[in-house]
Amino acid sequence: MGEFTAKFQAYIDQVKLVTPIELRTNGSTGGEHENYGTSGRNTFALSLAYSQIINQNFQVELLADGVQQTGYLSLPFHRVYFTDNSVHQETLPDKRFKIPVGVRANYFLGDKVILRAYYRYYTDDWGLKSNTFSLETPVKISPFVSVSPFYRYYSQTAAKYFAPYQQHTAFDDYYTSNYDLSKFDSHFYGAGIRLNPKNGLFGIQRLNMLEIRYGHYTKSVGMKSDIISLNLRFK
Repeated sequence: MGEFTAKFQAYIDQVKLVTPIELRTNGSTGGEHENYGTSGRNTFALSLAYSQIINQNFQVELLADGVQQTGYLSLPFHRVYFTDNSVHQETLPDKRFKIPVGVRANYFLGDKVILRAYYRYYTDDWGLKSNTFSLETPVKISPFVSVSPFYRYYSQTAAKYFAPYQQHTAFDDYYTSNYDLSKFDSHFYGAGIRLNPKNGLFGIQRLNMLEIRYGHYTKSVGMKSDIISLNLRFK
């Protein structure tokens, strides 16, 4: 059995043009009601997916997207320092086209273990390319308790408009020092525990599922974080 789905989304946004304080010409300090003006940003996304049941234990899904963005795509409050130590407002092209493609596979190892794997390749016309791989293995401890260790690896190249602090020059038409557009790799790993007793949780019959997940995230540009999430389901 196979299933094909298609989805189209459009986002028509207005970006508030918050300028770095040292570049403001009217002497303002940026109060809550400061009028910076706005600029349009439009995003159109087409998502395609095809899922196929190979057999009773193995399922595969193929994913592809095409995303077109136009308008103000910079972050107006981001500073960029040139080689002469002058400060400028981030400037990026007003068009960006993104193509992510991926595959998701689930394999059932008996009644108690599931292997969930995911891979995605991404490219865009700003020169950024990335690879994502994740693996999650839910294990059923009892009919009402399961644990899910997971791991996610991500790597990307730098966008062609990125350069670190004091590396851009006045000859650059576009420039950013935003490290989200730099070359880096990241690791995210942890585990979750899921409880779904048939008579509800804590004596509340309508509360039929609780899940707690913890993950540790590291990024090669020096960022680290710990993430705890709580998921409740009511019926």
